[in-house]
Amino acid sequence: MLIKVHSKSTLKENEVTDENTYINRRSLIKKMGFLGAGSLLASATSSSHAGGLDFFSSKEDTVFARKSLAFKKAQPSSEVLTPEKKVISHNNFYEFGTSKSDPINNAQSFKVNPWKLTVSGEVNKPFTLGYDDLFTRYPIEERIYRLRCVEAWSMVVPWLGFSLSNIIKQADPTSKAKYVAFETLDDPEQMPGQRSRRVGGGIDYPYVEGLRMDEAMNPLTLMSVGLYGKTLPPQNGAPIRLVVPWKYGFKSIKSIVGIKLVEKMPPTTWNILAAKEYGFYANVNPAVDHPRWSQASERRITSGGLFARNRIETLPFNGYGEEVAHLYKNMDLRKHF
Repeated sequence: MLIKVHSKSTLKENEVTDENTYINRRSLIKKMGFLGAGSLLASATSSSHAGGLDFFSSKEDTVFARKSLAFKKAQPSSEVLTPEKKVISHNNFYEFGTSKSDPINNAQSFKVNPWKLTVSGEVNKPFTLGYDDLFTRYPIEERIYRLRCVEAWSMVVPWLGFSLSNIIKQADPTSKAKYVAFETLDDPEQMPGQRSRRVGGGIDYPYVEGLRMDEAMNPLTLMSVGLYGKTLPPQNGAPIRLVVPWKYGFKSIKSIVGIKLVEKMPPTTWNILAAKEYGFYANVNPAVDHPRWSQASERRITSGGLFARNRIETLPFNGYGEEVAHLYKNMDLRKHF
């Protein structure tokens, strides 16, 4: 089913972030400390001139081969997509390093086939999806979503995938299933950030995330297997990742190998690392600032340069309030951030 609702959350085409900027993202947060704005600016500027963006454009076809996918195309949108080269070169994927250019530079030999995604826990019908199943088990459709990073930048990306609810329904949850826990591949040989706490940002791997069951079942919650008409590049979470458009980007866990339905709220990586800064819910909320910066506005990454002045107002739930605000009725979103 194609999810395309013409509402306040509908993106305008001129809001879509280009692919290259999305993938070369320089992480603002390193280990348990944080870089200053001046250091970040210098690092980002340096990486953009040191081959971060050019690396992928020159080696995309010869290193990690992406394949075209058959999918149901989204209806015409007024959103401006972020250029593809920026989406695939501006990333936070600490398993491959904490600099924005690290994922694209360090992930091109990443092996995704064979792959196993295990669905287990409080279910009546546990099962495993192999690599080919990711592209054939459920109909693939295009979803144009805003992506809002906790670092106050954003993109608009044409994802390819299917609703997470398809997997959950197939697993037939028991009455005890209240949450859905996710786990990223644990493979230090392929992922240098998992071999070293220094390289990997001080995280205890594997990366883990979680959603409440009603969040997971919401039609907007996507399991993505591609973007811009092709399979995901490794730096974007190949072969399969989560996309939850009304939450900050760190909730959208990449390279998933485990989905487990559980009774109690599962641990999540950034909440473990810094609980006072990264809550379980991570809903985009301009009224609740990060301890070190405002969340009231964001820099939309577009076809301009990395530091183009594209400052826009941040919307509650990233503009998807009509579809998801009811999930949090009567909740204190300052306390449950």
